[in-house]
Amino acid sequence: MQREPIDSDVIASIGYDAAWRVLEIEYRQTQEIYEYFEVPPEEYTAFRNAESKGTYLNTVFKPRAYRYVRVK
Repeated sequence: MQREPIDSDVIASIGYDAAWRVLEIEYRQTQEIYEYFEVPPEEYTAFRNAESKGTYLNTVFKPRAYRYVRVK
């Protein structure tokens, strides 16, 4: 999946596959990559447009408990 760099202290890059509704996040500190499943396009848009990606991740995205897997 193609990811784009993100200006965030927490997240290095994100990518989204709209056909499969998969959001991929690369974390800056650990360099781990996770794929989150069944993420609606509007969630990706809200995440991408959030002023603070790290705050959005922890206060909005993670509490929604999307199924995920560690890729790397």
